Amino acid sequence: MKKVLAIIGARPQFIKHFPLELAAKNKVDLLTLHTGQHYDENMSNVFFNQLGMSEPNFQLNIGSGTHGVQTAKMIIEIESVCLREKPDGMLVYGDTNSTLAGAIVSSKLHIPLFHVEAGLRSYNKSMPEEVNRIMTDHVSSLLFIPSEVSKSNLLKEGIESGVHMVGDIMKDIVQYVSINNLGQNPEVEAPYIYATLHRPYNVDIKERLKSILTELNLLPEKVIFSRHPRTKNKMETLQLNDEDYPNIVFIEPQGYLENMGYLMNCSRLITDSGGMQKEAYWLKKQCITIRSETEWVETLEQDANTLVFDDLSTIKDLFKLSPTWSNSLYGDGNASEQIINTINDYLS
Repeated sequence: MKKVLAIIGARPQFIKHFPLELAAKNKVDLLTLHTGQHYDENMSNVFFNQLGMSEPNFQLNIGSGTHGVQTAKMIIEIESVCLREKPDGMLVYGDTNSTLAGAIVSSKLHIPLFHVEAGLRSYNKSMPEEVNRIMTDHVSSLLFIPSEVSKSNLLKEGIESGVHMVGDIMKDIVQYVSINNLGQNPEVEAPYIYATLHRPYNVDIKERLKSILTELNLLPEKVIFSRHPRTKNKMETLQLNDEDYPNIVFIEPQGYLENMGYLMNCSRLITDSGGMQKEAYWLKKQCITIRSETEWVETLEQDANTLVFDDLSTIKDLFKLSPTWSNSLYGDGNASEQIINTINDYLS
């Protein structure tokens, strides 16, 4: 079997890696390298325990740091592993610093790079993720895309070779959890709104974060706020107190199955996450995204997802919408099998 080194480091990448790991059995010798970009217990190790995912073959424990420092440390360590293991290919997910570090190492060592979730564009280069995904796409041998929009984005940049439409691998795991009834039921009474926020432009500036919390506090339903460590630290630093927002129940970051349980049972989602916009769509939950743009533009159709950024007071008005969803958006939930088979064909 051909040896492929998969790079993971952030919570969404653990989620994407799980179905691909299942699909790779007896087909690809899949080694996993965990950079340690996310090191919070609920955002990394718990995921391995909950779904029985294999422990990583290599654990770098890089941790936090500036973008430059963090990425540089990853490059050094990933290169060392590649020189020792000599993989036939390298696989990366999404758009994190771990993704970019893997892409740089693969290009320098001439290892074929396989990019899962290629072709996404927000067209906002102030987001580090946008730069990461563009650079990764341009050095990839195989680009696994979720939609026609992704294909069009790549064509605009002159990328035609190696592009494969497979759908979204996160749909594989959402279907797996739903079919096997694995979502953990939350210990809260419905109805409630589920909220997650972590992006710097939403949580780093006191007036911005205070405005968001004020609007959430005024909503007609209770808000369950799964608070990212970054958001919690910022609230403490900026002296924004939990008790000033009695309609918001702040909870710790959730493991994947607990998070899915809250999402499955909520009335709607308010988030700035990329992945959760899709999860909400597949679970037929109205999503309100506190961003000025989204990579997942297809979710905006039929009011399933709505962007809100400057005028936060409009959030409550969106409750009047009657969204509809398409069951076929982003594939059929079989992306992981298609990815592994395509990699096998390529390496053969």
